[in-house]
Amino acid sequence: MLKEFIRSAKAFPDNKEYNSILEWVGQKNSCLKVQITKNRLSDSDKWFYDEASGEIRNTNNSFFQIRGLQQYRDSELVLEQPVLIQDEIGYLGIICKMINGVLHFLMQAKIEPGNVNKIQISPTIQATKSNFTQKHGGKKPAYLDYFLNAKPEDIIVDQIQSEQSSRFLGKRNRNIIIKVNEDIEVLPSHRWMTLGTIKTLMKIDNLVNMDTRTVLSCIPYSQYNISEYEKNELYDEFTDKALFNSMFCKNDHSEFVKVFRYINDHRMLHGCENKIVPLTKLSSWNFTDDGIVHKKGYPFKVVFCDIEIEGREVTHWTQPLFEAEGMAVFGLITAVFDGKLKFLVQAKPEAGCFDGIELAPTVQLEAAVPEEEYSPVDRLFFRLLENGGEIRNNVILSEEGGRFYHEQNRNIILRVSPEQVENLPAGYFWLDYKTLNSMVQFNNVLNIQLRNLLSLLNI
Repeated sequence: MLKEFIRSAKAFPDNKEYNSILEWVGQKNSCLKVQITKNRLSDSDKWFYDEASGEIRNTNNSFFQIRGLQQYRDSELVLEQPVLIQDEIGYLGIICKMINGVLHFLMQAKIEPGNVNKIQISPTIQATKSNFTQKHGGKKPAYLDYFLNAKPEDIIVDQIQSEQSSRFLGKRNRNIIIKVNEDIEVLPSHRWMTLGTIKTLMKIDNLVNMDTRTVLSCIPYSQYNISEYEKNELYDEFTDKALFNSMFCKNDHSEFVKVFRYINDHRMLHGCENKIVPLTKLSSWNFTDDGIVHKKGYPFKVVFCDIEIEGREVTHWTQPLFEAEGMAVFGLITAVFDGKLKFLVQAKPEAGCFDGIELAPTVQLEAAVPEEEYSPVDRLFFRLLENGGEIRNNVILSEEGGRFYHEQNRNIILRVSPEQVENLPAGYFWLDYKTLNSMVQFNNVLNIQLRNLLSLLNI
């Protein structure tokens, strides 16, 4: 499959196909009836604050709940905030198929209530357990049976990966790619695209959604054994030779040891204690019928929305959404060491992280973080961005619109010289792509921000 992935990544769209996809999305947006308005919790027909449990939930006790989270270190309160509780694991799945000798991916034009621009390019299927078990009373998601009935030899990726740990508590989803050989019906909501086409669309602000990016980041390039002859063949396919070396040259096992030692030491020795409390016990937050807002400023707030979208499993409903108080910045510094591209990543603890800490991008700055709270590495990143770094990617992309309202983040990949980055603090590591791609085959090692940035890379 490795050659198929690489050649699909090199199959870029011509102008006709590119414009056709944009017209397809544009036409669907123009014909789609969407009405999303902010309302009050008391106006929600199925959502309410449960005094007994101290949470916001719906009457079916399904989908998700919002509770209070307090985090303690050595008995000292260090953080408190609302947090999304969604214990169920959903599907983020993509079907792929060889078409005219090139691997194609079946992508969906899908709207989520919190999307800033209505429709985005999404996986074949994007469904919570409540969706695909039809707990909400809606229709069964299209193409679900392909994933439920996939044979082991058809599965290319099958990983349980984390979601945004600053908003969710321990949330994970099943990232899965399966290959089919038979002809399947392509619904008007779906379209076959090469990997190169999807990568090209990722350069457009807010077009390719978060779920697509995380699934594609799990493609196991590093797991395929190839001969020297095959390696030489693939080398000619790469424009970025340093990335090729990073993917396929032998990596240093000691890097695994250093990273996992640091992560496991943190999990064992430096973890915080999380306590779930009633929302009304969050003393630094105001909880009113209009929303939940921090008294002094925080990266997000909770709002309540009335939503009407035609064409979905359920067309009208109300729900809470988390709204960002500005735009976050996720930045990845890269540099070439002896012909091999490496990525500067950090081991970052987050409040809702399933295992306490994961590998994150060089910079992961939430909205509304004041400059005086930037770390030395954050400050270095912005200095290099302004003067001395080569910007390889700089695009605004959305977070998951099913739970987050109009949340957009700037995603930047910067290439610098190794000597421009010195004296790194503990917890930062230079890792090649092969090492990161091997680590992503484990659950809960690379966080979603890092996975999303890696998905933007072009060969």
